Amino acid sequence: MSTTTVGSDKVTTFTSGSGNITFETTEQPTIAVDYLVVAGGGGTGYDVGGGGGAGGLRTSYGTTSGGGGSSEAALSLLTATDYSVTVGAGGGNSGSSNVKGSNGNNSIFSTITSIGGGGGGSYSAAGSGLSGGSGGGGGVVTGGPNGGAGEPNQGYAGGAAAANYGAAGGGGAGGLGPNGITSVQVDGGAPLSVNITGASVNYAGGGYGNCDGCAVYPTGNNKSNVTIGTYGFGANGVGAPNANPYPANYGVVIIRYPNAYTVTIGSGLTGSTAADGLDKVTTFTAGTGNIQFN
Repeated sequence: MSTTTVGSDKVTTFTSGSGNITFETTEQPTIAVDYLVVAGGGGTGYDVGGGGGAGGLRTSYGTTSGGGGSSEAALSLLTATDYSVTVGAGGGNSGSSNVKGSNGNNSIFSTITSIGGGGGGSYSAAGSGLSGGSGGGGGVVTGGPNGGAGEPNQGYAGGAAAANYGAAGGGGAGGLGPNGITSVQVDGGAPLSVNITGASVNYAGGGYGNCDGCAVYPTGNNKSNVTIGTYGFGANGVGAPNANPYPANYGVVIIRYPNAYTVTIGSGLTGSTAADGLDKVTTFTAGTGNIQFN
């Protein structure tokens, strides 16, 4: 018996005798891994400022991803191999009428990157919202500046401000940021509900826009964007930006994979694992580092 290698194959030649043979492989098994990757939300603009845009949202679970796109394909990953995870922080709120809110930070899982939400425009020359995963809302400047654009298949654009003291809402993963209305504090763009954990949770809603002399306030879910578990929301615009109680939310990375495997979480990451039916679900809420499936 002799064995040689030809290209990517092996060739074994038997020249005499009788017996059994066994084929063995050194290839690592692959695992189908579903994911939800949400980036950090954008910060709000100053004073009559636009709401921050939601962090970009990409998911393979369910039928819909961010920005109205279809859900993506699950990843086929190897065991005993390092894969990177980064959970993006929220962007900072502006403290000056000449400065826009800051964009949120990207979140990453393996080859999947979600873009941080766009910062909201401010009450001055820095009025237009910034582009991001979802776009920031426009702040109030004469003429009513536009909101920022959203990243395709991750989030929607922010709204345009009204010329008369009505800032716009930031875009969300599930809907456009509303345009500003005079004396109305408009809500942010809708979040997207994803049930990758086994329960439907709203992720990545836009922050609401501030107004001057508000007579009407929003009643939508986005007003509670600092609630634990609502990841990737943009910051809400308020009248006292230096004391803003509504910061942009951190993003989140959630993976779902078969029960037979275990994820080892490397240093630098904050994560936890729970069972749901025949799968495990691991949720990463902060940090950056590597993970392995074993």
